[in-house]
Amino acid sequence: MNRVYNFAPGPAVLPEPVLKKASEELVCYKDKGMSVMEMSHRSKMFMEIYEESQSLLRELMNIPDNYKILYIQGGASMQFTMVPMNLFSEKKTADYMMTGEFAKKAVAEAKKLGTVRVVASSEEEVFNHIPELKQTDLDPNADYFHFTMNNTIFGTRFNEIPKVAVPLVTDMSSCILSQEYDVSKFGVIYAGAQKNIGPSGLTVVIVREDLIGKAPANTPSLLNWKTYAENDSMFNTPPTYGIYMAKLVFEWLKDLGGVPAIQKVNEMKAGLLYDFLDNSKMFKSTVVPNDRSMMNVPFVTPSADLDKKFIADAAKEGILNIAGHRLVGGMRASIYNAMPVEGVKALIEFMKKFETENK
Repeated sequence: MNRVYNFAPGPAVLPEPVLKKASEELVCYKDKGMSVMEMSHRSKMFMEIYEESQSLLRELMNIPDNYKILYIQGGASMQFTMVPMNLFSEKKTADYMMTGEFAKKAVAEAKKLGTVRVVASSEEEVFNHIPELKQTDLDPNADYFHFTMNNTIFGTRFNEIPKVAVPLVTDMSSCILSQEYDVSKFGVIYAGAQKNIGPSGLTVVIVREDLIGKAPANTPSLLNWKTYAENDSMFNTPPTYGIYMAKLVFEWLKDLGGVPAIQKVNEMKAGLLYDFLDNSKMFKSTVVPNDRSMMNVPFVTPSADLDKKFIADAAKEGILNIAGHRLVGGMRASIYNAMPVEGVKALIEFMKKFETENK
């Protein structure tokens, strides 16, 4: 059967050339005589894959030499706990911005370990915008400042990086590699792989070296960034196939021209979809225009019943996983790096048709 247009928020669409390459190498990787899934994580053949993936990611994101790239399991959600575990000092204080459901979960986990101040929140407005951050509200002595760069469920993103005097930590799960970011402005960047990097199971954590080794001595080994940094993420068996798939995605992205090239494509895709929404009589964006995400686009019709009909009819046309999150309802199109321009155009054409037939 033909491939559908998969607008899922994660696990999400993967580049078709990557899937084809992986299928060609599934049974026998190059001349190694075995699948990557069968390789020892400590073998020379797998370490080559690991090192290539690290080198490619460092190149794509211009990651400075004084940052470690860690491959960890447990998803970005595990980092909600690992961040405070590894960054809290004796005073155990941090500032957080609450801009969506995952930011809210990060706050909840950090509160279990120390004092968390929510210095800005858009929860009362159903997270439809990025709240203003006032410098006077910040604690200059906090152990770190945490924010979520792109909010997958509610479809908002930060257009400017917060300016703070303490280590800056961000969850970049749904926007990593989608546009250029200056890594040197951050202390920690973490991201679940299942949106713009590869299949679920792998989490990328980029940490400035001076922030590694701060965890208390009684921190469990697998919750301590130092463990991964000192062992090339090989203290235990890492998600080897996920790392291999990430390498293929990084190669695909580099061949396209890197992050600057995909950023232009993403800006075009988002521009097409938002332009349609802003001019439609039926479909409406739910996000304040200045804070709209390039990766996740939530929208609604005038009624919940019409939303359901749209989702059902879209599926018949090969447009899948367009339903909004259960907390929000409506629809959501996740248009990550691997979503082709043709997929966005197909969605828009179907929306035009639906609007005409359901006046």
